[in-house]
Amino acid sequence: MSLEFKYYKINDIGEVVSGGTPSTSKNEYWYGDIGWITPKDLSSYDDIYISRGERNISSEGLNNSSAKLVPKNTVLMTSRAPIGYIAIANNELSTNQGFKSLICNEKICHYKYFYYWLKLNIKYIINNSNGSTFKEISGGTFKNLELSLPSLNEQKAISSVLWTIDEKISVLKRINKNLEEQIETIYNSFFVYYDDFSKEELEECEIGLIPKDWELMSLGEVTTKIKEKVGSDDYKVFSAVNTGNLILSEEYFDKQVYSKNIEKYIVVKQKEFAYNPARINIGSIGRNDFNYDGCVSPVYVAFKVEEGYENFMNMYIKSNRFNQWVVTLSSGSVRQTLNYADFSIIKIAYPPKDLVNKFNKVYDNYYEVINYNNSVISNLENIRDTLLPKLMSGEIDVSKINCDLELKYNYMKYLFNQIHTPMSKSVV
Repeated sequence: MSLEFKYYKINDIGEVVSGGTPSTSKNEYWYGDIGWITPKDLSSYDDIYISRGERNISSEGLNNSSAKLVPKNTVLMTSRAPIGYIAIANNELSTNQGFKSLICNEKICHYKYFYYWLKLNIKYIINNSNGSTFKEISGGTFKNLELSLPSLNEQKAISSVLWTIDEKISVLKRINKNLEEQIETIYNSFFVYYDDFSKEELEECEIGLIPKDWELMSLGEVTTKIKEKVGSDDYKVFSAVNTGNLILSEEYFDKQVYSKNIEKYIVVKQKEFAYNPARINIGSIGRNDFNYDGCVSPVYVAFKVEEGYENFMNMYIKSNRFNQWVVTLSSGSVRQTLNYADFSIIKIAYPPKDLVNKFNKVYDNYYEVINYNNSVISNLENIRDTLLPKLMSGEIDVSKINCDLELKYNYMKYLFNQIHTPMSKSVV
């Protein structure tokens, strides 16, 4: 069955709304109960619906700025720096001026369908934007972009298929987030709050109270700097974009990252760590959790830890304690840096191997589930991204799609409810 389309301009299918920013010099314009979304709030946001951003504004702020209140189900799209972050308002909220949002006329265009149309057509939108320093699409240009829509019932049917998949992805992501929070809770119980120790078993040192039988060590004593250079171009290049795990550079940067001087790059084997000294202050440190060795740019610092302590160190570099040290030791007024010499003097309460092994069992069990969920998420995302253009073009008949995922979805919801309450350390 081929779809029948009608052609519209975006301005014909709803109201395009921009945003604004209240004066930051007036405290009374801020800290209210109105959600205020900025592009930054969506930069690492991976859910479909959003309720609020990092900051709220007050009614006074709304009334004394160009910010506007948009209703639930408004489709939000960043229109600059960068173009193309998309979410749906879960409630009444506002945005700053970096958005072009659409309040859909539900008699013509279903908001979920428009959400997916945006996801499919971001390149089209970017190609119609202007700007030399950074791209921006104006309200006038956005309103006049053309799109074709099938009937409202067909829009809802197509959206339903894609939405079913996205809901399952969201459930799995919430499960993983909950598991990660549980791991952090257990880590803090063992290695930060020392819940298994009485006050008499703790002693004061320069970083506070620690168990008497633990050693106060520096990171230079418990890490080894890696100096091995790449001997060929067979290695994949890693980067540390966020604290936690190294990522593949080619996913984020131009292929020129593979410079002619590849032999200067530093080998990072599995479970080893690396960070960019010039970006450490914004949390760019990670572990190689791939199942193969890779390398990092020669500007990076790479290091390894004692065997068995990799999970402990991976949690430590995400902790507030480590971040406080980084802030204290980083140098540079414009761009802070932390070289290995400064990194090496950071003090740490070094736990005994038996307790670390106990933690590893929990950590590994949890991440077995997390990694499996991530593989399912990846598969579902591939299915969704494959179906998206084919459904919206009519190449695949939506009535022929069998969303036989309900049983799995209900199981995932059951699993999420079972683990929603954080486990205590007794599970170890």
